[in-house]
Amino acid sequence: MNTPLRFPIRADSPVSFDDHLPASADVVVIGAGVVGVTTAWELARMGHSVVLLEKGRVAGEQSGRNWGWIRAQGRDIAELPIVLDAQTIWPRLAAEAGEVGLRTTGTLYLAEDQAAMDRYADWIRKAEHYQVSTRLLTPDQVAAALPGASKRYVGALWTPTDMKAEPWLAVPAFARAARAAGVAIIENCAVRTLDIAGGRVAGVVTERGRIAATAVVLAGGAWSSLLLRRHGVDLPQLSVRCTVAATAPMGDVNLGGAVDKRIAWRKRADGGYSLAPVGFQEMLVGPDACRTLRQYLPMIRSDPLATRIRPAAPRGYPDAWTTPRRWDADGISPFERMRVLDPAPNAARVEKLAHDFADTFPGLGPVTISHSWAGMIDTLPDVVPVVDHVAALPGLSVCTGLSGHGFGIGPGMGRIMARLVTGGDPGHDLTRFRMARFTDGTPLVLGPAL
Repeated sequence: MNTPLRFPIRADSPVSFDDHLPASADVVVIGAGVVGVTTAWELARMGHSVVLLEKGRVAGEQSGRNWGWIRAQGRDIAELPIVLDAQTIWPRLAAEAGEVGLRTTGTLYLAEDQAAMDRYADWIRKAEHYQVSTRLLTPDQVAAALPGASKRYVGALWTPTDMKAEPWLAVPAFARAARAAGVAIIENCAVRTLDIAGGRVAGVVTERGRIAATAVVLAGGAWSSLLLRRHGVDLPQLSVRCTVAATAPMGDVNLGGAVDKRIAWRKRADGGYSLAPVGFQEMLVGPDACRTLRQYLPMIRSDPLATRIRPAAPRGYPDAWTTPRRWDADGISPFERMRVLDPAPNAARVEKLAHDFADTFPGLGPVTISHSWAGMIDTLPDVVPVVDHVAALPGLSVCTGLSGHGFGIGPGMGRIMARLVTGGDPGHDLTRFRMARFTDGTPLVLGPAL
């Protein structure tokens, strides 16, 4: 597939979805990333009237800016059955939506010391119940899999059944299929506030008017906690900036996703690679970061060199110092002031990515970076999401804080949310993902840092 370079999606990208704003719907879904889109699509399949609202562009933020991995390997054990479910859903969605670059190419975690191999072996033991295809590779097997590598690895973790797809193609394609199934999708239509009546959600107030609904799903990514705080619900969600670079078309190294101590890479459908630094993310400090620092200390201490603290989030960001936490439904909201959260990539890291990839695979020749971008990854203190009803606001359900895992697991979460919001059996144990874990005294257990 010769895919043109059209990523990432930005605020100046053409509006593709501008359906009529209805007066009412069975369910309103806030946020047109992969979870919001697949939730809406699943609800429409179940026969419900659904409106999907996006303040900017479908897949304009992290759902269109991620690495494109669809992996079971290394996932939190509570997430594992959901992502395995998602891997069975992906082919069906792709068959209906059209070519999205979906391929089964495997995931490779390269080990440079025995400690890494021990962590990988421990994960395999924990995941054994789910019969994943993951196995350990020997140094010779790694050398055969990566014949052009300049270093000899001590081994690897390998899951041949993992997949990949092109995020900026897949999520908009899913949205088009969801609209064909009956979902009304409206870009450039921010939800300013929830409409509350009698202590429960009665709909939403958008910049274009009110929509009545007895059920609302919040899948707002980095913006979710800001909307919740507007309604008195405290969720300790922050976002970190992660940089990605795209190379021009190059020869083959391996066709799936791979990572070592310095760099992660994935071969794209257009022949280039998406590259990202390993162990490097930036927290742009604002009032919420200061307020929740204590809750994030265990995560920071677990890998103190991974998160770089930057002094201030730029104006308009969810946690910027000047971003209001209160606003009126009849006034412009923070969501309208920043249609698409489009952070600048870290230029020094982009340069280092090119150097590190060339150093790892010298036989490929010069590494030319065609362009780069960054995304704000919504995360929670234990690095696993919230997937739950909001007890303080009956009628509201939330799926957020997917910590960079959302693209691959998204269709599985979409199915769960559709069932959850309509009172059905979600099909999975969601205990680990409940919102109350941050307030009921439950000790938080960090997700795996593989």
